Amino acid sequence: MPLSPRPHTPRRAVRRRTAAALLASAVSVALLAASAPPAALGIGDRLFPTLGNPGYDVASYHLDFTYSGDNRKPLSAVTTIDAWTTADLERINLDFAHGTVESVEVDGEPAAFTSAGEDLVVTPDVPLIEGSWTRITVRHTSDPVAADGQDGGWVRTADGLAMANQADAAHLVFPCNDHPSDKAMFTIEVTAPNDYTAVANGLPAGRSRAARTTTWTYRTRHPMATELAQVSIGRSSVLHREGPNGLPVRDVVPAKDREALEPWLAKTPDQIAWMESKVGAYPFETYGVLMAQATTGFELETQTLSLFEKDLFTEPGYPKWYVESVMVHELSHQWFGDSVSPRTWSDLWLNEGHATWYEALYAQEKADRPMETRMKAAYNASDTWRSAGGPPARPKAPAPGQKISIFRPNVYDGAALVLYALRQEIGAEAFDRLERSWVRLHRDGTASTADFVRLASEISGRDLDDFFQAWLYAEKTPPMPDHPDWKSAVPAKAPTPAKAPAPAKAPASAKAPASAPKAAAASHKAAVAASPAG
Repeated sequence: MPLSPRPHTPRRAVRRRTAAALLASAVSVALLAASAPPAALGIGDRLFPTLGNPGYDVASYHLDFTYSGDNRKPLSAVTTIDAWTTADLERINLDFAHGTVESVEVDGEPAAFTSAGEDLVVTPDVPLIEGSWTRITVRHTSDPVAADGQDGGWVRTADGLAMANQADAAHLVFPCNDHPSDKAMFTIEVTAPNDYTAVANGLPAGRSRAARTTTWTYRTRHPMATELAQVSIGRSSVLHREGPNGLPVRDVVPAKDREALEPWLAKTPDQIAWMESKVGAYPFETYGVLMAQATTGFELETQTLSLFEKDLFTEPGYPKWYVESVMVHELSHQWFGDSVSPRTWSDLWLNEGHATWYEALYAQEKADRPMETRMKAAYNASDTWRSAGGPPARPKAPAPGQKISIFRPNVYDGAALVLYALRQEIGAEAFDRLERSWVRLHRDGTASTADFVRLASEISGRDLDDFFQAWLYAEKTPPMPDHPDWKSAVPAKAPTPAKAPAPAKAPASAKAPASAPKAAAASHKAAVAASPAG
């Protein structure tokens, strides 16, 4: 996508020059508007059909948040979006569903706005023509308290806030085109009381102090999906160190815990070097670990600043090798999922399968936890996972009220099992070339399952369509190459009652935490940690 505007005529001049040409069509547009009220739109993602919006391509976001010091109160915010229109637009739909909109401007002119479903529908005074460079400015609040029955984007920590927007919660924080297929550059400004520290994706781009507040500015150097945005506000320490090839590494931890957490943080440079030895150069301008004082049930690969629960590093029940492998899981996402983002949410297996693969490979090489043992266990469970959650590349839709339930074991170890089978099928040398080529060819972009199948076939010199069709889309797990003795357990069938029972609430153990993307896989990962075989 374009990241800076082409030379163009100023918007006001365009308005004057095109007014006559648009007059006739404006009449018909007005008639159409009268008969067709604003409606929620989407780009037709199979799992999230109302996410994303047609008609424009975002080039950049400028997010400006003002934090009062109370994480129960809405933040004041201004979101500025620069975009190219890809169609003639009478209205512009933005995803936004959890805040109060105070005003909207399009190219500096006041614009009408209303809500439709989880969309903010903006109507500029003059329709936008295809190929226009346009700026949308929304003044709004951003509420850190999640609505009942709704996953929130903000995570309230013991001393402030952090973000967890995956998969579909960025639009609960700021207006956006909330789909990973539309990546953009980000500038993030945070104003907070002077005793707080704010950190966001990318590199520092300025800091200014007033009498009682400080404004922190960060800017990305690579495009980013909305689900990967991160803002940390807290009484934090920011620790700096150098990674491979001079990469700046900065970690964000509760100030009172910095000494206790330092041994874990010191591992990151070597982990980055290990990943680079497998797939090539780290793809971004910086990296670091954000350890939040919060109970989330997950860790998250927010771009350049991965989010972790602090308790992962302080709870003595987690084996050391397991904690390190989880760190590598989120680190590997910087290549798989962040730099190369999924074209649709059905391509999620490419993110989580690869991250799980390198998590397991790291545990094998550094802690003697055999990959084959873990993959054999995954094969045994694979049919059960497919029955419950769908095949890896065709996951079942989210459960009602639990949109994060796409994060099931079938896209973690179930998808890593596909990669294991592929390596068995094409050989280690071709597999390694595929991995390096994948992240190099699609860096800073989006890619689909079909893209991966094509590249694997090209590199292996074989038509792998039938192989991938069976491994990615079949209800039953295919035979494992070179392991004909491996068996997948038959999924247990729920008993059919003679008479349908009255509706009952699901037990608490059956529910994923409302604020926990990836929580559905947490119990599986805990089992991996406890397993003597890894």
